[in-house]
Amino acid sequence: MENLKVSEIKSFVPAKDFDLSKRFYQLIGFEVMSEFHDIAYLRHGGCAFLLQNFYEPAHCHNYMMHLLVVDVKSWYQHIQNSNVVSEFEVTVSEVVEQPWGMLEFCITDPSGVLWRVAENIRPR
Repeated sequence: MENLKVSEIKSFVPAKDFDLSKRFYQLIGFEVMSEFHDIAYLRHGGCAFLLQNFYEPAHCHNYMMHLLVVDVKSWYQHIQNSNVVSEFEVTVSEVVEQPWGMLEFCITDPSGVLWRVAENIRPR
């Protein structure tokens, strides 16, 4: 019998300014676990992604990540308290309830990558 168990999946997130992006992600709570050449391995808890020193405007502005969290309001407050909006000139939306059963907000990183930070909620 084949063993098709998946251990992990990571995305390669592009960065226009690699060092600036690393600082951004560290400020919002990710830890740089390792770095080799133009790739940094970032992690928060059991979730991770690879930040790459690569920038193509059309790619970055069409790139999206989805971060599913336990408490989206706490994450929203954490982002507000971190001062990333003013320090990195990024945008953060308000928390909204989506018709697909999630409470979420969006934040762009310094390269224009869109992150949807969401919490599963039960329909009322």
